[in-house]
Amino acid sequence: MTTEERVPYATEHAPRLPWAQHAPEVFQAMVRLDGAARKGVDPTLYELVKIRASQINHCAYCLDMHTKDALAAGESVERIVQLAAWEESRHFYTEKELAALALTEAVTVLTEGFVPDEVYDTAAKHFEEAELAHLIAAITVINAWNRFGVTARMVPGHYHPRQHG
Repeated sequence: MTTEERVPYATEHAPRLPWAQHAPEVFQAMVRLDGAARKGVDPTLYELVKIRASQINHCAYCLDMHTKDALAAGESVERIVQLAAWEESRHFYTEKELAALALTEAVTVLTEGFVPDEVYDTAAKHFEEAELAHLIAAITVINAWNRFGVTARMVPGHYHPRQHG
């Protein structure tokens, strides 16, 4: 099929609310909180956690952003694609990453109850306490970002990754 023969994509929706413009203090506080959480987490793991939480929360804007950031940081397409089925694709990840992904799901889906002791205990075996605290913060922050993105219907596809060095 040639370019001329392609069926056009669906129309892009408009954002519901440019929330960051109307609440710049909140946006800047979120950016600072995100930066503080990021400092204690491995950059690759940080992006995997953000992608997985965004998949669960159906935040297309954050999926677009964090997938692009992960790729720019050198993460493989294969590991990103497998995140949606990480429990069946365990061999793509380290035990530490698996513990972080399980914790991400437990913290993200609180409607199913508290974070199970076995999930927390497994994470605690793989992370020093300060690192674990930052990981929990990173999971919490992406969940907040997801809620802004989904509620405001932020439009995916226009994000350009920051430079990694």
